[in-house]
Amino acid sequence: MRKSHVYFLFLIFISCTDFGQLTLVADLSKSLKEVSGNEMLSNSDLIWMINDSGNKSEVFGVNQQGKIEKVVTVNAKNYDWEDLTSDEEGNLYIGDFGNNSQKRKKLTILKIANQDVLNNDKVEVEKISFEYPKLAKKKKVSFDAEGVIYHQGYFYIFTKSRQKKKLRRTLLFKVPNVKGKHVAEFVSEYSFCNSVNCRITAADISEDGKKVVLLSHKSVFVLTDFTSDDFFSGKLKELPLGHTSQKEGVCYKDENTLFITDEYSMSTKGNLYQFSLKK
Repeated sequence: MRKSHVYFLFLIFISCTDFGQLTLVADLSKSLKEVSGNEMLSNSDLIWMINDSGNKSEVFGVNQQGKIEKVVTVNAKNYDWEDLTSDEEGNLYIGDFGNNSQKRKKLTILKIANQDVLNNDKVEVEKISFEYPKLAKKKKVSFDAEGVIYHQGYFYIFTKSRQKKKLRRTLLFKVPNVKGKHVAEFVSEYSFCNSVNCRITAADISEDGKKVVLLSHKSVFVLTDFTSDDFFSGKLKELPLGHTSQKEGVCYKDENTLFITDEYSMSTKGNLYQFSLKK
């Protein structure tokens, strides 16, 4: 059987199988083999995507059928780009805070002006640098992270535990959206299931700021009714995806729909999915 026929059957299987509310939209280009974040801007219909460490410093504008329409070269090194977020003006921010070895101490969020990302092929960035605070009795503590959202002048970073006995632990930090160097402020923490597949790999916040979604390899977690910016203080609902893969990108398409992406694996291509939050 030809490969195209195999993939067509796979597409039918995905679309007709009960994966909760997960629907396969398209496979992604090989240029996005290690897609690690996606975001939609208020004045663009494209889904903006990035790859993580080991890849070029590029941002991809992908249409809602999964095809690349624009590639923007960023004048900043891709140490370990892990997520995207945006502000009210449509400025795009790259979270360069991946820290697999937990040896990086100085981390960065890169700002690209809205009109630059929309209109230019090469862009400059503004850097918001930060370190994690000293916690407990340890002199220096560093964390890995793959999820970030922007809310009311601050970035909120969700960590990803690499401690085998504490895989369930996610810490929430905040950093002001101000050019320069900062010490992140600890906000709160939450414990998910103690599994690699429960670790948080991406995040997004609804346009009205009332709903935060966190992504893992197998579920979407929806946070609501929180107090101020302690997003773990309210209700948390897990929505299983019915499908486990290396999912690392999530963003709102609209109030009730998410776009989700996963990386290429040994057996499958990377994909663009839609996920409905409505039951």
